[in-house]
Amino acid sequence: MKKNKSSLFRSFVYIIIILGVVALCTPTLLKNQKFGLDLQGGFEVLYEVKSIDGKKVTNDMVTSTYKTISKRIDVLGVSEPSIIVEGDNHIRVGLAGITDPTEARNILSQAASLTFRDTSDNLLMNSDVLKSGGAKVGQDEKGRPAVSLSVKDKNKFYEITKTISESQDKRIVIWLDFDENSSFQMEQNKCGSLGNSKCLSVATVSQGFASDVIIQGNFTLEEVENLVNLINSGSLPTKLEEISSKTVGAEFGEGSLDKTFKAGLIGVILIMILMIIIYHFAGLIASVGIVAYTFLTFLTFWLVGGVLTLPGIAALVIGIGMAIDSSVISFSRIKDELANKSKLSNAYKNGNKNAFSSIFDSNITTLLTAVILFIFGESSVKGFATMLIISTIVTMLIMVLLMRFLLNLFVRTGFFDNKLNLFIGYKEKTEKKQFNFVKIRKFIYAYLIILVALGIFTLTTNKLKLGIDFKGGSSITLISDKDLKESEIKKDIKSLEYNLYEIEKLDDNTIIVKIDQTLSKDQVLETEKYFTEKYEAKTEIGVVSNVVKQELVKNAIISLLLASIGIILYVSFRFKFSYALSGLIALIHDIAIIIIIFSLFKLEVSSIFIAAILSIIGYSINDTIVTFDRIRENRKIKKKLKNKEELENIINESINETLKRSIITTLTTLCPVVSLIVLGSYEIINFNLALLIGLIAGVLSSIFIASILLYDLEKNNINKPIKKKWYEEELEEKKIKGINS
Repeated sequence: MKKNKSSLFRSFVYIIIILGVVALCTPTLLKNQKFGLDLQGGFEVLYEVKSIDGKKVTNDMVTSTYKTISKRIDVLGVSEPSIIVEGDNHIRVGLAGITDPTEARNILSQAASLTFRDTSDNLLMNSDVLKSGGAKVGQDEKGRPAVSLSVKDKNKFYEITKTISESQDKRIVIWLDFDENSSFQMEQNKCGSLGNSKCLSVATVSQGFASDVIIQGNFTLEEVENLVNLINSGSLPTKLEEISSKTVGAEFGEGSLDKTFKAGLIGVILIMILMIIIYHFAGLIASVGIVAYTFLTFLTFWLVGGVLTLPGIAALVIGIGMAIDSSVISFSRIKDELANKSKLSNAYKNGNKNAFSSIFDSNITTLLTAVILFIFGESSVKGFATMLIISTIVTMLIMVLLMRFLLNLFVRTGFFDNKLNLFIGYKEKTEKKQFNFVKIRKFIYAYLIILVALGIFTLTTNKLKLGIDFKGGSSITLISDKDLKESEIKKDIKSLEYNLYEIEKLDDNTIIVKIDQTLSKDQVLETEKYFTEKYEAKTEIGVVSNVVKQELVKNAIISLLLASIGIILYVSFRFKFSYALSGLIALIHDIAIIIIIFSLFKLEVSSIFIAAILSIIGYSINDTIVTFDRIRENRKIKKKLKNKEELENIINESINETLKRSIITTLTTLCPVVSLIVLGSYEIINFNLALLIGLIAGVLSSIFIASILLYDLEKNNINKPIKKKWYEEELEEKKIKGINS
């Protein structure tokens, strides 16, 4: 007895240590976390790198332009900029927390200007003496990294360098974007550094040069490569064309962060309460796992340099709901073993073993959709995908390994051997009549036919309400202490000669206006000035050009197709093609439900909507795989089916066995989603609505559609033995002492 109490005490000490570490480190972690524009305010712009002379834009041109932008941001003094090359010739710049977007826009978009000056700042030459892109990485006489310059106007270059070589100072200063505020006297200590200086290099000239030259010094290879790119950016025939932009006021960001944080916290607390009510002590341990999971996800996101956005927080909160599914699967399996009169220690061991295959397959399919979303997503969508990838990986580490380690400690004490209800909410099962799902398949097929007809009717009459991401144009959000009237704002838009296509009043002080025009940077500034002077309004303006719109539409289609194909291939590999086809049709049903409801109620479809669709694809196939796994397991016991009734019994039995788990998982995932809808930020409400609809549709399709379709596809295999694949079909979980052995 003393030994049991001692073991029990040590087990609780582990939990206290875990919670203590999380409590101590979380404030520092949150303090150092980078926040995106939508949570901090700031400015984001997407540029297209274009060639001035009409030639094709090369990778070297884009790289050099990227370096120039980086250098200019250093001058602006932004601590955590985001500069991403997208596609072949697009560069996205995010400047969170910047106080003067106008200055940032002007500095970033100006053409790179390379000049050669003396130390008194007098202009000697500009970039036209060099060949376009003529700077290359070279070596000096001693084999050290140096910059090689290809000279185009050799006569002029000779005259200037000869004059400098005969002067007392003998130095030429290379500048990028020299202006009236620049001075060598002020910059000479920083000149040539990778920091915030426009002064690139100071070269001593010993003689006149009428040929290509080398800039040498004590350079590292990295310094030479940076200098080459910066010199090239000032001599390349390229320009930056702004094709989309977004300005977010700090007030908007702070409000969104506060709302989303509170909503997320309430959602997580609801999950914990639900788990404790259903699974008692095991639910409490699962709640500890949720705390550790959330901390480790945040930590990993910070370590990889992730920028936290509204969709990213949503991915984290939703990930918590989905991560708890691995615990629910394990707990359900343990209960099944207890129902077969197994001792708690054996039930725990075998239950975890039987749950592993479902947990592995469901997480792999979620990871697959998240990776596709990351590859083809942009901006905040990429942030959502990053968080989803991390949360999926952390699920396997925390909600599988750590959870099992902690629970195993308590199981080994023997304290709960005769307290099964207290441990995991287990009670002796009474025989319940099982529902025959296969018998109602005619009604299911009728429902699917009606759904197809409704979808065709809705999309041809109502169509989809496309946001500016997919329609192009500009979105203007106004917030003022004054009462804003729609009628007055409409007149203002008309006076600005913009074509209004939608206006929405959120409250007395907030109005969202959408126009067809893709506003230029000058028009953005003019619009901001107009509403500031007239209403003292703070403005948030988002601009999407046709180029961006077309790219988003293309990427959305590719993402959905690749996700579907990937899931078909994986499920076919792990199960059979009939399983994959059934699962795919169920997924199409889930997507169709979301699209139909969005069309019926005229809810806006934006780029983050695609993230919601792909999340539902991952979640729904996750749910379906758990049922499929049980069907496969029960099918193996029979080995060879004699008639359709046996197949019908297997499918009905499997659905009934996993039904409670499906409902519990959906409820835990719905908790944070509903919380985000009710209490969260307006900016992602449609995203969360799509998730809400998809989650409900996903669990229904797993129960009523995927398995029913599988019955009709598999009934032709009656009297056929199960064919063993070339690989071992059942995944074997690695045995780790103290966790699952």
